[in-house]
Amino acid sequence: MQEPTFLILASLAEQPRHGYGVIQAVAGLSGGDVKLRAGTLYGALDRLSEQGLIEVDREEAVDGRLRRYYRLTDSGAGALAAEIARLRRNATAAEQQLRLRPQVSFGGGFA
Repeated sequence: MQEPTFLILASLAEQPRHGYGVIQAVAGLSGGDVKLRAGTLYGALDRLSEQGLIEVDREEAVDGRLRRYYRLTDSGAGALAAEIARLRRNATAAEQQLRLRPQVSFGGGFA
């Protein structure tokens, strides 16, 4: 799963959000490292909806424009949980490998 997809799903785990809310939540979850553009986001939302990972929660008109809220489906929550487990496994394996790295004499290395 690509990082933006992971973060979009994570942003919808707590509550339904509209597009701009997803953009803000993704930026917050990533510490500002991932900044989604509207075109990228809406393409991803359409794809995730087609895959059954998210669905439209509701729509409302705001200032004459339609605001669509998305929510995570049970399948989406399962996919997110599986990805979290995969990332944890990989991070643990990488940490174990890093701990096996020989220490350098100037005191560097992984503690």
